[in-house]
Amino acid sequence: MSQVVTIGLGYIGLPTSALIAQNGISVHGVDINQKVVDTINAGKIHIVEPSLDEAVASAVEKGYLKADTKPVEANTYLIVVPTPFKGNHEPDISFVEAATKNILPFLKEDDLYIIESTSPIGTTEKMMDLIYTSRPELKNKLNIAYCPERVLPGNVMHELVYNDRVIGGVDEKSTQKAIAFYSQFVKGELHPTNARTAEMCKLTENSSRDVQIAFANELSLICDKAGINVWELIELANKHPRVNILQPGCGVGGHCIAVDPYFITAEYPLESKIIGTAREVNNYKSFWCAEKVKTAKLEFQLKHGRRPSVAIMGLAFKPNIDDLRESPAKYIAQKILQDAQDEEYFVVEPNIEDHNVFKLTDYKTAVEKADIIALLVAHDEFKGMDISEDKVVLDFCGVKK
Repeated sequence: MSQVVTIGLGYIGLPTSALIAQNGISVHGVDINQKVVDTINAGKIHIVEPSLDEAVASAVEKGYLKADTKPVEANTYLIVVPTPFKGNHEPDISFVEAATKNILPFLKEDDLYIIESTSPIGTTEKMMDLIYTSRPELKNKLNIAYCPERVLPGNVMHELVYNDRVIGGVDEKSTQKAIAFYSQFVKGELHPTNARTAEMCKLTENSSRDVQIAFANELSLICDKAGINVWELIELANKHPRVNILQPGCGVGGHCIAVDPYFITAEYPLESKIIGTAREVNNYKSFWCAEKVKTAKLEFQLKHGRRPSVAIMGLAFKPNIDDLRESPAKYIAQKILQDAQDEEYFVVEPNIEDHNVFKLTDYKTAVEKADIIALLVAHDEFKGMDISEDKVVLDFCGVKK
């Protein structure tokens, strides 16, 4: 019998499964995608994450990690599935619900059930009610908890081990059982709380970052109108011992910071004014960047009597990764290309080989050939580039600061 069943083998589910398996615990990973299952069972990976390939290959070879499309009986069940939106930014917990229904027949007394998926407040209790309604003989005999991930893409395998974790059970017994489970492979501190606080903690962490980035992005809009270099301004303001302003960019992306605040605003719209406004500011910044590029194209055409060629530098949601989820740069590229006439475009993303929508160009070629260079993501490759004086450079991410 597998000791652990993980439902969902994506960006968090697979690294978590591999880490548990590396510690000599049998893991049965479940994913609805047969191709993902076959890839993992061959000891390979379907996502890009440093050192994950070695962890998976080793765990599969030693027999501690197996992937399947269906769950089996275990002692611990981890729910690590997506929680997307429906309608107007309303969180959709149907994947969590489906995953929970999938394991209902296998649950037995004293099993541990943990949700790791980012979830609206009260989701763990909802799933507890669902479980006990279907399996009333298990009422109050299971251990049910919520423990959100808080890892950085590109450093997941390290942070899964060394980051502190917040663990909230529906009761004290569940909290302690979950802490005992995570203590087998987490070296960071494990902080006990209740399920609702743990759910809110994850949303709070990312909403806090979103609000702070919105302040920086708002400053960049003001400075553009006022004729002030925002990068210099922030550097000087941060000389104050109690001020730490983040860097502005072309918006906010990724599967956490651009998403999680909506889990609060959807449920508590009247109370979450700052959080809601921060989302609006960060979304507007992407639109503003696209409009800036369109204006630059028009000005170039009026000045030179011809349409400019444009380099769109970066598609990922943050520097030096291949992840395009919720990426503001991708949104800006789409907005710019929607407005395209017959000018030439060079789309650059050094961290991916190809894209099903954009034809990609090498960054050196793009910089050499383009009249207008729109810097959207501060990839390392873009820093220190030699850009000739006659180019129009729109630096939205501080590459040339």
